[in-house]
Amino acid sequence: MTQTHLPLTDFIEYSPDEMLKRAQDNYQQVKRRHSIRAFSDRAVPQAIIEQCILAAGTAPNGANHQPWHFVAINSPQIKAQIRQQAEALEQAFYAGRAGEEWLAALKPLGTNADKPYLEHAPWLIAVFSKKRTEAAGEQKSNYYVHESVGIATGFLIQALHHAGLGTLTHTPKPMSFLSKVCGRDNDNERPYMLIIAGYPADDATIPQHALEKKSLSEMCDFI
Repeated sequence: MTQTHLPLTDFIEYSPDEMLKRAQDNYQQVKRRHSIRAFSDRAVPQAIIEQCILAAGTAPNGANHQPWHFVAINSPQIKAQIRQQAEALEQAFYAGRAGEEWLAALKPLGTNADKPYLEHAPWLIAVFSKKRTEAAGEQKSNYYVHESVGIATGFLIQALHHAGLGTLTHTPKPMSFLSKVCGRDNDNERPYMLIIAGYPADDATIPQHALEKKSLSEMCDFI
């Protein structure tokens, strides 16, 4: 197969001082991203969600197979289904299925089985991973699927925050019900994560515990 490479024409080089400023500005912006659990039902235009998903689609991934699919959910009926099924799972989780250690770790965050934001937020974005991809009518295996979809999900969260929306990651276990609700019930796709996106409610809060981040020296070595 002929390999075609194009010149890199859109890289922008900055001076070291400008690079540092941009890095600092980005850090200050991303520090304002918080996982919130109280959302307003204010509408968010679909065009904004579309641009954020396009940004997620630029993420690096194995062999450029782009092993992901996103389902953006705005339908009140579907959001209600997701809430009902997610809360049923969460009831069992908080009743003891999670185990004492996990529940103790969650206690400072104040989480529980009630997930009203699954209905209140204007958008839920279900992220699916794909084991195989179709190219030229042929099914091919995907590579580094978990890593690739994880990076794309990070890009999506950053894009939503950059656009001015609040976010929350939600991973009910098991998540197989999302496949059926979203019409993705097949042997090739697996629910990866549910992202809640919208404006924070007027009474939204942030757990003090969630603001406790590791210092640079605690999370990084330079060698």
